[in-house]
Amino acid sequence: MPRDGYSDLLAFIHVAREGSFTRAAAQLGVSPSALSHSVRALEARMDVRLLTRTTRSVSVTQAGARLYERTAPRFEEIDAELLATAEQRRKPAGTVRITTAEHAANTILWPRLSEVLPDYPDITVEVTVDYNRSDIVSDRYDAGVRLGDELAKDMIAVRISPDMRIAVVGSPAYFSGRAKPSTPQDLAEHNCINLRLPTHGGLMVWDFRKGKRELKVRVTGQWIYNSISPIVRAALAGQGLGFLPDDAVAQHIAQGRLVRVLDDWCQPYTGYHLYYPSRRQSSGALAVIVEALRYREPARKAGRPAASKRSPAS
Repeated sequence: MPRDGYSDLLAFIHVAREGSFTRAAAQLGVSPSALSHSVRALEARMDVRLLTRTTRSVSVTQAGARLYERTAPRFEEIDAELLATAEQRRKPAGTVRITTAEHAANTILWPRLSEVLPDYPDITVEVTVDYNRSDIVSDRYDAGVRLGDELAKDMIAVRISPDMRIAVVGSPAYFSGRAKPSTPQDLAEHNCINLRLPTHGGLMVWDFRKGKRELKVRVTGQWIYNSISPIVRAALAGQGLGFLPDDAVAQHIAQGRLVRVLDDWCQPYTGYHLYYPSRRQSSGALAVIVEALRYREPARKAGRPAASKRSPAS
C-alpha cells in the first residue's frame, strides 16, 4: 500500500471500532462525508468491500474484520511508542558539567545530588574539582560553584549553602608545650599549614575580622598543599595549624582530635553559590540540578552576626 494510503486505513480503523461514521469523524475532527470518501478510496484500492453500510448502522465484512484485527493493534503500538518517545523528551536528560572546589564538591554537591540522581537515570553529572576559577562559557561547563562575593555580574547565581565560618585548628599533640595563639599576630610563632591557590599563584592569605578590625596574615610553615583534605590530615597528625572551613573539621573538634583557636577572630562569610550563564532556555537537566542544590534559608535568629564580604579559599 502506498504510504499516502495509511490515512485511509486509519479512517477505516476508526469507523470499524466505533461502528459509526459520525462518531469516528468526531474523533478525527473531519466530516462524515470526508471519512466515507477515505474508506471508499481504500476499498477501491484494495478491490474489496470492508464495510457494510445501512441507513441505521455500519458493520465490517469478513475481509474488513480480518484487516481490522491485523492492523488496529499495530497502529495502537505505534501510537503508544510515539507517546512514550514524546514523554521521554519531556523527562530531564543529558550531561551537566560543573566546576567547583573540593570543599563544595564534598559537602554540598555529593550529599544533595546523590539523593536526587537515582530519580533521574537519564541525567549525568560531571564534577570537575578545580581551583582555577574556570570561565564556564569558554571551557564549556554548564555551571560553576563559587563563594558569593566572587561571582561575575553577568551570571545567574543561586545560593546553595548558608553563610560559613573558618576555623583555625591544631591537634592536642601540637599544642603540647606550645602556647595557643590569642591574636592573629601570634601565628608568626607557629607552624602553619599553607594552601596554594592556582588562581593567585601564591599562598592563601589568612583573613581575620573582629568587630570592625580586619587583619590579613601571611603565615609560614613546613607544609603547603593545594587542597583541603591533606591539610586536615596534617593538622590531625600534629604537623601544624590549619585554616579550614568550619564544617570540614567540626566533627574532629567535637571528638577532641582538633582544638579550635582564635574563634573570636573567625567571623561568618558569604557561602557558596551555583552560577550559570543567563540564557533564555536552559536544559531540563540543569533545572533539576539547580533545584536539588538550592539552599532554603531558615528563619534568621535575632542577634545573628552579619556575614563578611571577605572570604577564605573555597
